[in-house]
Formats: sequence, C-alpha cells, structure tokens
Amino acid sequence: MLGLVTQTSVYHWPTEGDSEPIKMFDRTANLANNQIINYRCDPSEKWLVLIGIAPGLAERPQLVKGNMQLYSVDQQRSQALEAHAAAFASFRIPGNERDSILISFATKSSNAGQVTSKFHVIELGAQPGKPSFTKKQADLFFPPDFADDFPVAMQISHRYSLIYVITKLGLLFVYDLETATAVYRNRISPDPIFLTAEASSVGGFYAINRRGQVLLATVNEATLVPFVSGQLNNLELAVNLAKRGNLPGAENLVVQRFQELFAQTKYKEAAELAAESPQGILRTPDTVAKFQSVPVQAGQTPPLLQYFGTLLTKGKLNAFESLELSRLVVNQNKKNLLENWLAEDKLECSEELGDLVKTVDNDLALKIYIKARATPKVVAAFAERREFDKILIYSKQVGYTPDYLFLLQTILRSDPQGAVNFALMMSQMEGGCPVDYNTITDLFLQRNMIREATAFLLDVLKPNLPEHGFLQTKVLEINLVTFPNVADAILANGMFSHYDRPRIAQLCEKAGLYVRALQHYSELPDIKRVIVNTHAIEPQALVEFFGTLSREWALECMKDLLVINIKGNLQIIVQVAKEYCEQLGVDACIKIFEQFKSYEGLYFFLGSYLSSSEDPDIHFKYIESAARTGQIKEVERVTRESNFYDAEKTKNFLMEAKLPDARPLINVCDRFGFVPDLTHYLYTSNMLRYIEGYVQKVNPGNAPLVVGQLLDDECPEDFIKGLILSVRSLLPVEPLVEECEKRNRLRLLTQFLEHLVSEGSQDVHVHNALGKIIIDSNNNPEHFLTTNPYYDSRIVGKYCEKRDPTLAVVAYRRGQCDDELINVTNKNSLFKLQARYVVERMDGDLWEKVLNPENEFRRQLIDQVVSTALPESKSPEQVSAAVKAFMTADLPHELIELLEKIVLQNSAFSGNFNLQNLLILTAIKADPSRVMDYINRLDNFDGPAVGEVAVEAQLYEEAFAIFKKFNLNVQAVNVLLDNIRGINRAVEFAFRVEEDAVWSRVAKAQLREGLVSDAIESFIRADDATHFLDVIRAAEDADVYHDLVKYLLMVRQKTKEPKVDSELIYAYAKIDRLGDIEEFILMPNVANLPNVGDKLFDEGLYEAAKIIFAFISNWAKLAITLVKLNQFQGAVDAARKANSAKTWKEVCFACVDAEEFRLAQICGLNIIVQVDDLEEVSEFYQNKGCFNELISLMESGLGLERAHMGIFTELGVLYARYRHEKLMEHIKLFSTRLNIPKLIRACDEQQHWKELTYLYIQYDEFDNAATTVMNHSPDAWDHMQFKDIAVKVANVELYYKAVHFYLQEHPDLINDLLNVLALRVDHTRVVEIIRKAGHLRLVKPYMIAVQSNNVSAVNEALHEIYVEEEDYDRLRESIDLHDNFDQIGLAQKIEKHELLEMRRVAASIYKKAGRWKQSITLSKKDNLYKDAMETASQSGDRELAEELLVYFIEQGKKECFASCLFVCYDLIRPDVALELAWMNSMIDFAFPYLLQFIREYSGKVDELIKDKIEAQSEAKAKENEEKDVIKQQNMYAQLLPLALPAPPIPGMGGGFAAPPPPMGGMGMPPMPPFGMPPMGPY
Repeated sequence: MLGLVTQTSVYHWPTEGDSEPIKMFDRTANLANNQIINYRCDPSEKWLVLIGIAPGLAERPQLVKGNMQLYSVDQQRSQALEAHAAAFASFRIPGNERDSILISFATKSSNAGQVTSKFHVIELGAQPGKPSFTKKQADLFFPPDFADDFPVAMQISHRYSLIYVITKLGLLFVYDLETATAVYRNRISPDPIFLTAEASSVGGFYAINRRGQVLLATVNEATLVPFVSGQLNNLELAVNLAKRGNLPGAENLVVQRFQELFAQTKYKEAAELAAESPQGILRTPDTVAKFQSVPVQAGQTPPLLQYFGTLLTKGKLNAFESLELSRLVVNQNKKNLLENWLAEDKLECSEELGDLVKTVDNDLALKIYIKARATPKVVAAFAERREFDKILIYSKQVGYTPDYLFLLQTILRSDPQGAVNFALMMSQMEGGCPVDYNTITDLFLQRNMIREATAFLLDVLKPNLPEHGFLQTKVLEINLVTFPNVADAILANGMFSHYDRPRIAQLCEKAGLYVRALQHYSELPDIKRVIVNTHAIEPQALVEFFGTLSREWALECMKDLLVINIKGNLQIIVQVAKEYCEQLGVDACIKIFEQFKSYEGLYFFLGSYLSSSEDPDIHFKYIESAARTGQIKEVERVTRESNFYDAEKTKNFLMEAKLPDARPLINVCDRFGFVPDLTHYLYTSNMLRYIEGYVQKVNPGNAPLVVGQLLDDECPEDFIKGLILSVRSLLPVEPLVEECEKRNRLRLLTQFLEHLVSEGSQDVHVHNALGKIIIDSNNNPEHFLTTNPYYDSRIVGKYCEKRDPTLAVVAYRRGQCDDELINVTNKNSLFKLQARYVVERMDGDLWEKVLNPENEFRRQLIDQVVSTALPESKSPEQVSAAVKAFMTADLPHELIELLEKIVLQNSAFSGNFNLQNLLILTAIKADPSRVMDYINRLDNFDGPAVGEVAVEAQLYEEAFAIFKKFNLNVQAVNVLLDNIRGINRAVEFAFRVEEDAVWSRVAKAQLREGLVSDAIESFIRADDATHFLDVIRAAEDADVYHDLVKYLLMVRQKTKEPKVDSELIYAYAKIDRLGDIEEFILMPNVANLPNVGDKLFDEGLYEAAKIIFAFISNWAKLAITLVKLNQFQGAVDAARKANSAKTWKEVCFACVDAEEFRLAQICGLNIIVQVDDLEEVSEFYQNKGCFNELISLMESGLGLERAHMGIFTELGVLYARYRHEKLMEHIKLFSTRLNIPKLIRACDEQQHWKELTYLYIQYDEFDNAATTVMNHSPDAWDHMQFKDIAVKVANVELYYKAVHFYLQEHPDLINDLLNVLALRVDHTRVVEIIRKAGHLRLVKPYMIAVQSNNVSAVNEALHEIYVEEEDYDRLRESIDLHDNFDQIGLAQKIEKHELLEMRRVAASIYKKAGRWKQSITLSKKDNLYKDAMETASQSGDRELAEELLVYFIEQGKKECFASCLFVCYDLIRPDVALELAWMNSMIDFAFPYLLQFIREYSGKVDELIKDKIEAQSEAKAKENEEKDVIKQQNMYAQLLPLALPAPPIPGMGGGFAAPPPPMGGMGMPPMPPFGMPPMGPY
C-alpha cells in the first residue's frame, strides 16, 4: 500500500488490482507550510501519524520546529502535537492477552530562550478493564556542539524492545521501550541523515546520509547487557533486556535473583524468572529438582506445578521438563492433558516420554515416538498394529532399515494379498528392493500361492530388464503348467522380452497354445510342425503370425498348407496373401495360386489388391480369373472402373472368350476407342441389339463412329437411318456429318437434318450441313445465305469459295469475317465490294489491315474508297472513321486530297468544324506552305487549339496570325516573346492593345532578360503585384533599390505581405534612408522585423539593425549589435535586459577582447552561475592569458546567491595552476562545496602533493592519500595525519608499504605507527620486514604490545631480544604466557648459556614440551633439584621418578630423597621406596611417606566396606518392594472378570504370551529374534 500526502489531505492507495486512492484524513492547521518528513501507521492501520518541520521562531530561527498530527481511524479524530519524530510499537503488558499499541515521539522546542528536549512513550486506545501502560517521559540531552540539532527519525526494535532516535546531524539515542530509560548515545554519521528504515532481521535500522552512504546500526548482543549492568549500573534493566531479547551477559544476575526469590519463598516469581531466563540458563534439571524439594503446603498449589504452569504459558517445555511433567500427569491419570499439550506443541517429544505414555495409551505413544524419531519403537508400534505399509513409508522418511523378510513372512500367514502389496511396496523403495525378488517369489510358491506370486512378479518385472530374464521365465513356466490362460494373457501383453524363448515355446506347444509356440519357435521345421494345426489356431492369429516370418519361410508354409488341405486352408492362404502381399511379393503369391491352378484363390487375392495396384498385368489376371470363375458382373465392373488394364489385350481376350454378355467388351471398346472394332464384332456376330443398346443407352456420342463403320461394312441404309432417327437429338451432328461427308454420303442425312430443323433446332452444325446440301443442289442458295441466322458463315463461306466467290462474299459479309472476305475479294479482284464493306464496317483494325503498306492491293482499294465508297456514303461516322484510318495509316497527302474534295468543294460536309480543323492540322503536318492560305480561307475552326499546334510545329508567324485573328492577345504576345523573341515587337504590341495582362507578360520577359528597371516600369503599368518576390530578387541582384522602393510602395497598396514590408525596410537601409525606416516602423505594417533585423545585422548594416532591435525589444541581438558598434556599456545594459547566457557570453568575450575587464566581469558573474557555461568562460579567459582577471571573476562569484560547486571547484583549479599559495586555504574553507575528483586531477597535474593528500582524505580515498604521502613525503608527510590515514586504508598492502616507508624515513616514529595498525596488520609479516631490515630492537615496544595475540614470529623475535639482553625474567614470563614458538629450538639455544637462569628457563621449556628426561637432566646438572622433582611429578612417569630417587641416593642427598617421595607421591611404588630406603639406610627419611601411604589405603578399605553394606541394603529393599508389587497385582487380578485367552500367533509359540517384562538397561524391553517386541493378546 502507498501513502500519498498532498497539500491538504492524506490518502492510502492499495496496490492490489485497479483500486483508487482512499482519503484517510485532512491535514490540520499546525502542518500548514510545513515540509513533510515522515508518515507512519501502526500494524493494525488504526492509528496514523504525520510529521512535518517548519522554520524556527524569530527568537531562534536556526532551531527547526516540529509538528505532528495523530489521527485515529476508529474515532476519526486528529490531535495536533509538537514533535519532530514518532513511531508506533506493539507491547504486551503483563496481565493482558493482546498487545497494546504504543506511540513514542521526540520533541525539541524553545520557550523564552529555554530549549527543552523530551522523549515520550504513551499507550493509544487502552484496553477496557485491563492493566494500562504508564506514560513514560525522558530527556534528550544534546551536547553543546549540537545545540541546534533536532530528531528526524525514530525506529523501534521489536527484537530488543528498544527505541532508536536519530537526529539530523547523525546523533543516535537508544532508549528502553518499557521504561523510557536512556541506554546509549553516540554520533554515527559525520554527515546529515535524512532517511531511515527498520532492519527487522537484525533488530536495528538502516540510514542514508547526505553523502549517499547507507548505514546499518544495531546493538552488539554480546556486550549490551554487560554495558547496561556495568557502565549504567542498572541491573533491573539489564535483566529485562536479557529476558526480552534472549541476550547473554546476565547469567550471574539472573541466577542470583532466582536464588533470592527462592530463599524468600516467592516461588511464583521464581518460576516466571526461570521461564523467561535468557538462553534458558535456569531451564535445567537442577531447577526442577529445586522445586521438587520444596514441601507442599496444604491447600496450595505445589511449587513444581506452578513452575510447569508458568513454562506452559510462556512457551514450550524442553525434553527433561516434558518428561517430569508427563510423569506427574500419568500418575494422576489425566491423559487428556497430555493430548492437549501435544496438540499445542507444548512438550518436547523424546523416547523416554513415549515409553512413559505407552503404559496408558499406545496411539499417543506412537505419535510421541514419531516426533522423537525413535525409529525402532515406531516400527515396533506399527508392527503391533499390523500397519505394515506405514512401516515402509516411515522407514523411507527417516532412513531406517527394518527386517523386511521377517515382516513379509508375518504378513503371509494372515493376509496373502496384504503380503503382495507389502512386497510391491518394498520393490518400489528407493535404492532397490531390500529382499531379493526370487526369495520373495519362493516364499509365495512354498505356500502354493501361485496367483500371489504371479501378481507380484508381473508388477516388479514391468521395467523388462535383462537381469530379470530368469524371473520372467519362472513366472511363465509356473502359469503354463497351472494356468495356461494366464500365461497366454501375459504373453499377449508383450511385457517380457528376456526369458528363455525355446523353453517357453515347448511349454506353449504342450499346453495347446500353438500361436504362442509359433511366436517363440525360431526353426522352420518346428514352425511347420505346429502350423498345420489350423483347426486349433484362430485364423486371424495365424495370419498375424505370417507377418513375423521371412519371405521364404512364409511361402514355404503357404505351400505346405495348400498341399495338406487346399480346400480347407485356401481362405487362410488368401488372407495371408492379402495381408502381406507387399512383403511376399504379388508375383510370388500369384505364382503359388497359378501353381495349384486355383483361379478362385487368385480371384479373391487379386480382388483385395486390385484397388491399390496400377499394374496392367494384375488387372488383366483379375479380369481373366473372374471370367473363368463366372463372375461376369465383376468383369463388367472392373472393365468399367479400372484404368490400368491393357485394353488391347483385354479386348482380344474378351472377344476370344465369347462371353454371352457383351457388356464387358462394350466397356473396354467404348473407354479405349475401339468402337469400330466393337461395331464390326457385334455386326459380324449378329448382335445388332447390342449395337442399338450401345448407341442409344451407353454412348450416343460415339454414334457417328458406329454409323461410319456400318457404312464401311455395307450395312443397309434403312437400319442406319433407323439407328440415327432413334437417337435424334442425342446424336452429335458435326462428327456425323464429317463421317458421312468423308464417304460422300451426306444426302443420307437430309431427312434427319430437316427433322431437326422442324423441331426448332438452332444447332449451327445442323444448319451448316443443311446449307451445304442446298448449295450443292443449287436450290436458291442466296436466299438461304442471307436469311438463315444459324449457320457458321466462316464454314459455309469456305465451302462456297470454290463453287461461287460471290456467294462466299455474301456469307462472309453476313458473319463479318473480315480476313476471309478480304482474301476472297483480293483473290478475285472484287475491290469495289471490298471498299464498300470496309467503309461500312468502320472498324479501325480492318482499316489498318487494308491500308498497311505491305498490302499489294492498297492503291486499288484507296481509289475505290475515294471515288466510290465515300461519295456514296451519307454517314458522318463512316467519313470520320475513314479519315481517322487515313491519319492512322500516315497517308497525309491522300488525306489532304480527300479532305479538299469534301471540305473545299461544296459538299454536305463543307462547313464541318472538325474537318476544317483536320484540314489545317494535316497541312501543318504534311504541307506547311498551304497553312496560311487555309487560315485566310476558313473561318469555322478552333483557333486557340490550332494556334497551339502551329506553335508546336514552329510555324510562329502562322500562330501569331491565328491568335491575332481570334483576338487572343496574351497568346499572341507570348508567341512574340517566347518563340519569335522580339521584345521590341512585344512592347509595340502592348502599347497597341493596352492590356494589363499583356504588360505583365512583357514585364516578366524583361525581368528574365535582366532589364530590371524596364521590367519594374512595365509591372507598374500592368498594376501587377503578384510577382513581387521575383522583382525583389532581381532588384537586389541588380542593386536598383531606388526603383525597388517605388515598386514596393505600389505593391503595398495591393497586398499586405510581410515580405514586401520587410524588403521595403531593407531597401531603405541599403539607400541609407534611416529616417524613413523609423517613420515606417512606427506606422502600421506587417514586416517581419526580427528577420529584417537579422538580415541587416548579417550584412553589416548595424545602425539600421540597432533601430529594429531596439524597436522590437530584442535585447540579445541589440547587445551584440552594440558590441559590433563598440558601444560596450550599452551592450551590457542590453544584455542585462536580455538575461540570456548566450548573450552574456558574447558580450563578455567581446569586452575581454576589447580589454574592458570591468564590464566583462559584470557579464561573467551572470554566466558562471550556470554550470554548463562556466568551463567555456574559464577556457576563454585562459586562452587570452587573462589569469588574474579570471581569478578575480571567480572570487567575486563565490559571494553570489546562486554560487554552485562548479565555481568553487574552478577557482580551486585556477589557484592550483596560477596561485598555489591560496590553494590550501581555499580547500579547507570550502571542502564540502568542491568537486573533489576534478580538483584532485588538477592538483595531481600541478604536483601540489600536500593539497592532493588533503583532498584524498576529504573524499575518503585513503589508499590514494597514503600512497601520495609516501611517494612525495618531503611535501606531503605529517605524522599525525598519516596515522589517521593508515587506519582507514582498504588495501592491506599499504600497511606494509607504510612500515617500509617509516623504516627508511622516520624510524623513530615506527612504534607509534605500528601501535595504530596493530589490529590490522599481519604481525608475522611485519616482523619479517623488520628482521630483514635488521632493526628488531627498534620495534620491541610494538612486539610487546601485540604479544598477547600469541603469534609465533613475534614470540620468537622477542625471545631473541631477551636472550641477547639476558633478560631471563621477561623471557620466562613470555614463555609461560605464550606457547606459540619453536620451543625445542629455543631450549637448545639457551641450554648451554652461561647464565644459570637461562639454563633454568631451558629446563622449563623442555618440561612444557614433554621432554621430561632432558629437563630433569639439565636441572640435575645445575643442582636445581626442586625443579627436577617437580618435573618428574608433572611427567606422570613412574620410571623417571624412581630414577630420580636412585640419583639422590647415589649423590647422598637424603633430604632430597625425602622431598622427592613427598613431591612424587602418586608415582613412586611403596615397595620400591621402602626397598631403596632400607637398602641405603634411609628408613627415617622414608617414614613420613610410609605413614601417609598407610593412612590412604586404610581409608580406601573403609570406603569399600561401606559401599558393599549399602549395596546389600538396597538389594534387599528392592526385593521387598518387588514382592509387594506382585502381591498387589495378584490382588487386582482376583477382582477382574474371567476372559478367554487370545489364540497364539503362528510361529510365536503356543499358550499365553508372557507380558512384557519391566524396563531395564537403557529403557528398552528385551527384544526377541528379528528385532520384534513380544506380541501379547489385544
């Protein structure tokens, strides 16, 4: 959800879906004109708080004022408070069931000069009738340096119940939420903080400061409680913090407080303290025992139950507490309490707890075992409940492996199907089945459980793996012997492929499963032996089996089946051949059937294959087999439908077969064009009925062929005529006529054709044939040709050409057969007929053809057209078409001849407008000399159009005459100007006609010719203002501005164009009429003054431009213009009005060039406030060499209101380059306002190392700072500064570089540096550096300071120094405190030292290293007997101690002998000591040892006797207790009703099962074999 704060209101906007913002409340008046810095809501979104800040009061404006608006959603009320920061918290008050909502806020205000800083914690919406939170208040103490600081954020740590108050300047206040007690205060950021957020995972908060750093602050759990208890001395707060946050450090306080409460008999408070003890330090068996030891007062709750009750309300009990509480509950028989606590997860489950609960509730105990992961107990419980499937699931979950074989045997006895399910579940376990599949199968088979074994194996063998081949064979064998149908189903499933196939094949054959036997046999003799049992094999299965055989084997088996019983097996063989013809080969199958002469089989086989075959031979064989088996209908169908048989071969076969039904032969001959053969066969076979049937019903379209063949066979005409008339309209006339015409028997059809015509037939072929008969009989053919509308003119005309050409022309004319008519007229010289036809047709394509130059008869045709055809014509369209044809044929002379005859001679077309136009146009094209005569003689033609054509034909005088004749003066003057190019004639013509348009055309021509002044005069005469742009451009090019002014004044009267007014101003400027410009711009005008000003400026007319820019207030341009006029003061004033960076820059740069530095600085101050322009100004000044002036400019810019980082940075760069002495002061004064990376580059370039170092420090680049100091130490090094840098560098290598640097240049200060770096450097590496330099003693103080880290190199270096200085005390102290060094090497080095104490140290080292003998030898050598004795005692080596005794005796050191016995008392054997003392007369010195030995051993004997007596007493008491228990059980048994004993479990022995013995050992009952507990009756 988003919170939106507007100027007046606050909204919540849910982010789910398409919801709209929801208004929550309006802002109160105290937040008006405030800057909102925070808005928060409590977890329930019932309380909202808005915080803002505003400027302080007048008496102290630097102290920012804070305002807060608290809003209640339920009450819809607001409260205005003074506060800078606030936060909501949830807190559980003791005695309440729900959390209370608290608000904490901090305020800092000033009243009468007194500043008050307060922190408040208040409860919101107290719960009725419940304890409320007492309001808390505390002071916020601000140090004097932070007097004007104020809180900006507040965060709550719910993890520790702490409040973090963060101020603007980076102060952090930490308060306790419950008591508002101040816990901690420190500054966490040197830069202002403006944003914080809760870090709930670590109990702290995130903060972002102005530098962009993200800070994470939280408490140190290890030191918080010690800090509060030690530094603040607030023990109660320390304990509360430890309890709330489960923090370490308060253990002693908590234990002490617990003991005090216990001593005061405040058991309830003690119980609560123990329950809330941090890290559970009091949740121990000792605490439970302590509460158990308290005697119970009558009428009061036992303290132990109070303790457990408190724990239950606070959380969950641990294992020991759960066990003790459950023991109490079980003893009181309150099992329901246990169930409730377990459901609420109040108890920690353990195996011991399960054992305890099992005595009262097995189900509840099972739950406890499962939670406690007591796997053996869980498995035993499931087994008792017979929930074996759960055993597998549980075992898999916990990774336990029970005895699966035993479990399976147990289930088999009572539940065979359950055993199968259990076995299947085992097989699906990850990692494989724990019991071998074969073993499981044998278990089933031993009990004759065939079905169960089969079910199990079928399921586990589904993956069909090679390694399961034996089991696959086994399951098939047992079923083939017992249940063959099951085996058949298994094999049909095809789920196995790795079994013994030959063995299974034999068993299948014996069981009568012949199909399965065939599928498994792999030898041909076996297959042949089995396959003949067709009576016992389903045909479909046998057919499918053939599909598995090779081609050769299948053919062999087919032959065997046909040999044995061809009639019985033919259908199977046909089916096999049909199914596998592609594999076996169709030819091979056909060969088999033909070999056994089985046409029936061939017929059935080919019948199925025929539809997919395109082999002609196959189709023929099928037809043949069908015919031989009497399947006439099938023969007829195939011959009718098939497209693939050999027609010739089939036709011959059918003719030879002489079938009684001729329809198959009719099909073949009709489809494949053997109609004549068919007709001849039927006619000769006297099958006239089939001829009539074929023509009438099958294919009337082939009747012409039948008629032709019958004519060839000399069939009587009556039969043929009857046959034709029987078909009539169905008969195709054209082929019939063709057939009769070929045989010159066309008259045979006269009756048939007349009959068709009488019926109204319009068939063209009918009328063609009838026409041919009429033409041949000369029965008035012209009448037929002109009146009959149905015949084909082209066919009949062609038929007439050889008989009578005129009849052909009639036919062609009627059908508009142009090509044929032209050919026949040309061929027979009938040109007059041709000319008339062409004129009448009015067809452009026909005209084009006859007027084609390649036509040898063109001239004869033209003569006939001109002399006969056109004069006869009265149709304008025919004339027009002819003229157009002549034009298209490009015959101009012939066309003129034609047109003169029509137009100039008095004819019907003399005054025709189009023909007059055509005559003149043709003359223009073909004979220009006649054009002027035609213009003068003709009046009805299109003057404008003809004139344009004359112009295009370059007949300019004729065109001028035409335009002049029709008063087209503009076109006439255009001809003079554009074509004849006579400007003078045009001017004369213009003076004569005095038309504006003419003068305008003349003016344009003069303008084109460069006669600008004349053109302007002509435009003025024409009063034409339309071409002012061209006139302006030409006048400017010719520099005739005086004339242009006159023209533009005329134009202004016609139109209001900005261009005109603008150019008029420009013209005034060009002729230096500045007064006219001032006067003009004051009058109304539409001039584009900005553009005019720019143009004047660009051309250097600055005075005129100044007038324009001043008038339009374009101060930027005015300033630049004044610069051009060297009027710099005015330019600055104009730039100030323009207030444009670009203008300021141009004026500034111009002033710099003119050395007007005062004015330049005024401009520069207005430029450098813009970051983007600052660098350009700086570069310009520097390029001009004006360094001091630039620095002065920048220094002045520092005091500007809009001064930005760039000015400070650029001034620093300038100081670095030109005034080094001011650089450091500038950097220190303005370090926060500098672009440090840029200044760093400048200092690096100018080699100002000290300043560079300071900048690196300010920019937190401590690595670069350290490197700079070391590389340029004469200028940059300062010891205190370098120490501060060194501890902040990130590159570890710089530490060691600094060590080298100090060794070389400042060895006297190296210890000071190393002490600072001690926590960061590798001490071993530092020592190696110093050692190589040979100055170990120089860093002795440093090594002493860091020796507490116990670093080998440091220890050994100090040891070297101590040995050299013979400082054995320090050496011994170092060795005792630090053991990380080469002990043996140091010992060997100093064991021969001249100082005794050094050698003593060597002995001590040997002792610490465990080299006891060397230490003792060295001590003996220096007579340090005490050391030797102590070493022997510490070694624990009896032999060394006794050797030392012998040494003292040999040396006669009796006192040392006695002392050694005392010191090495535990090592020396009494018999050895007494023997040595007796033999060397030192009994007196050994007597103290002897007394101590006797006293010790007598005490041990007394202890043994006491233990034995106590053990006997305990055994006797236990025996008596067991006897009492048995007596009590017998007493209860007498009270119980009689019951029958449960039946014995198979395999578990007979009789009554013994009850479980009491728990012993580790709490587990004795287990019977296979890991199962004894199972008693239920």
